[in-house]
Formats: sequence, structure tokens, C-alpha cells
Amino acid sequence: MKPVIALVGRPNVGKSTLFNRLTGTRDAIVADFAGLTRDRHYGNGRLGKREVIVIDTGGFEPDAGEGSIYREMAKQTRQAVAESDVVIFVVDARAGLSAQDHDIANYLRRLGKPCVLVANKAEGMTSGAQTVEFFELGLGEVLPVSAAHGQGVRSMLEIALERVPGLPPEDEDEPEAEPGVIRLAVAGRPNVGKSTLINAWLGEERLVAFDMPGTTRDAIKVPFERNGQKFELIDTAGLRRKGKVFEAIEKFSVVKTLQAIENAHVVLLLLDATQGVTDQDAHIAGYILESGRAVVLAINKWDAVDAYQREQIERQIETRLAFLKFASLHLISARKRQGLAPVWKSIAQAHASAMRKMSTPLLTRLLQESVAFQAPPRSGGGRPKMRYAHQGGMNPPVIVIHGNALDRVPDAYTRFLEGRFRKAFDLVGTPLRIEYRTSENPFKET
Repeated sequence: MKPVIALVGRPNVGKSTLFNRLTGTRDAIVADFAGLTRDRHYGNGRLGKREVIVIDTGGFEPDAGEGSIYREMAKQTRQAVAESDVVIFVVDARAGLSAQDHDIANYLRRLGKPCVLVANKAEGMTSGAQTVEFFELGLGEVLPVSAAHGQGVRSMLEIALERVPGLPPEDEDEPEAEPGVIRLAVAGRPNVGKSTLINAWLGEERLVAFDMPGTTRDAIKVPFERNGQKFELIDTAGLRRKGKVFEAIEKFSVVKTLQAIENAHVVLLLLDATQGVTDQDAHIAGYILESGRAVVLAINKWDAVDAYQREQIERQIETRLAFLKFASLHLISARKRQGLAPVWKSIAQAHASAMRKMSTPLLTRLLQESVAFQAPPRSGGGRPKMRYAHQGGMNPPVIVIHGNALDRVPDAYTRFLEGRFRKAFDLVGTPLRIEYRTSENPFKET
């Protein structure tokens, strides 16, 4: 499970610059969820082999007045803090200590959550002089950093990870599910019917279900079996224990959704036919693709819309979710239990495709046949030469192609090759990644 770090502080102290530095992006936004963005953004960061989820928040005023825009920002910041494992409290080394910093420090002390106090914009300032006044906040050591120049950021991240409770060693892998068990995450916005669908699954046919102790942040894994195939459902809806008949809390947590996607073999992305494809749907779908997870699309509440609405949502899927065109699409009604059986077939097919083994001789032959059918276009006075291919990984499948001048292969030709490989190996419901390895010319002058 990726540790979660929240960046907190008053406005204009450099939180977004620090977020950009930690995530290695310029726009800083990996998942910008509509309705949750004043300002709360989620991104992936890395320290060595350790990956983290970083949350950027808006300026925090714990005592913002009723009806104020800052009240909404404070609400979003509190949610980010609640979702995090450790908080990085950012202050401005040049502007100095403020009453608002005291208010935020008091709030964080009351929570008792692990916290790292960081004085940003400390470049060029005398060592120690820029941080001494912040010790009166009572949050321990003050770390001087410069988010804009990257000074002290690595040390800050190392200290933050040391304070994450129960974090396993860096080289310890995520516990694997029992062999033969498919980990399935059900993802989607609140109120799209995730809980209704899960309850329908748990009560249909000869389904075997029981509950296990929840993991961190109350994520719940529900093992069950259908037609001899074992599954482990990674819940993002917030199921209660069996004593509560698996009622849904339906409290939307972005972090739980992102972590569930990371830990799954297959993700079922559930859409709401009555609301169409929203920004949140598109962002969750983009994260699934970025994570390389197999995916199945299902449009719930199909029975509640008329012919015009059905046509509209089909067009929206073709345009807004065009990057998931490899995924199977199902029209269902979880409440009436209509159309659910074919979903299971697609889940099994997507998992099988994601774990498909492809032999090097067959891949190389397919590559050569594809090049003979349509050669890559000339670029820079020459044509890229593709020599052989082999499999570089599974879940998602990775095909590595070796040759010369492959850095000049255009995206359109990569898509052409992807289509040929997909058809040959019957890859449905999984992303397929093609990597190019260009051989060095031994006669090139150094």
C-alpha cells in the first residue's frame, strides 16, 4: 500500500511548487477530481523504489468563516489530512511566522498525526536563522528547503517516510493474493451503484462470501467464489461488516480508490447512465490506464434512461473514454440484477489477457510480418529497422522491440503494431505497452 503524504499550509507558501517537485511534473495534476479541487490534487511521487501518493491542498484557514471560499478550502484540506499517513506542514521562511501558522499548528497537534515542519523558500538564507522562530509552533525540528531549487527536498521526504506508522521495508513487496485468486476493484464516483452491485454479487447464485479484517484506512477485502473461480474484492465503496449486511458508507475517498486500483488485477469502472460520463469518471479511467490495470466498463442504471439518453452516453464514451476502447463495455442494472453474468466473463477475459505469455519466436514473426505489410515511415533520412521482439512483462503485457533508429518511430505506427499484436494474442480489456530498444552503432565515433 502506497504511503500518503498531505501538503498543508497557508496560501502562497509554495505547496504547489513542492508538489511539482515531489511528483516530477510541471502541471502537478495526476487526478483532478471535479468538485474536489479547491484545491486538492493527487499525484505519484517516488523516493528510490518507494512510491508515494502526494496530496496538494489549497491555503488552509482552520477557522474560516461560514460561506467563505476559504471554508471550502479548509474542508478539502481536512479531508486530505484525514486520508494521509503523514502531514508536511509548509511555512514561508522569508515571510516569517504568522498567526495563521499558529492556528494550523494547533489543529495538527490536536489531531496527533505524524507531521514534518518545513520552512520553504530558504535558498540563500543564513543556515539556522531562517528557521529559529518556527520552533515556537511546538512541532519539533524545522527543515529548511527550497521547493523551487530542490534543496533539502529529498531529506524532507526521507524524514516524512520514517514517520509513517507501520511502513514496511522498501524491499518488502505487497502481499500477494493466494495463487489463482483474481483481485478485483470496483471503482467509480459516489452513488453510481457500487454498493448495490456488490450486494447483488454477494447474494446471487452459489456465491461464497465472508469478511476479513480491514487494512489501513478501512479498505475492506472480501473473498468470494463464483463458478469455481476465486476472487478477492477490493472495496472502494466502504462496505460495513456482515453484521450490517454490507451496507455502504458511500463516502468518497480518492485515496482509497487510487490504492484499490494499484492493488488490483482487474478494475471494474462503474458509470451512471443517468449522469453520463463526468470529469471524475474520465480522471479515474486515466489513472487506471496509467497504472496499467486490466479494466472492464459497466454502465449502471441502464433501465432508468430513455433512448435519447442512451445515445448520448454512448457518444460520451466514444469521445471522453476513447483511450479505453480496448475494454469490454456492459449495460447493466445492479438493482434489478440485469446483465451481470456477462460482466464476469469479461473480468476473467481481461485478467487472462493481462497475464498472457507471448513467446519470443511468435512475437518476432508477427513483428516481421507487420513490417512487411507496412514498414515504418522514413524519418531523418533513414527508416527505423525493427529486428526482433520479446515480452518484457505482464499485467500489463509489455512487448520490447529491438532494432536501429527506433527513437524515430511515430506514435501512429506504434498504434498500428499494437493493433496487430492485440489481434494475434486476443488481448481484450488490458493496456498493452510497446517499448523500443535501439542498438548502439559499434562504429560510431565517441
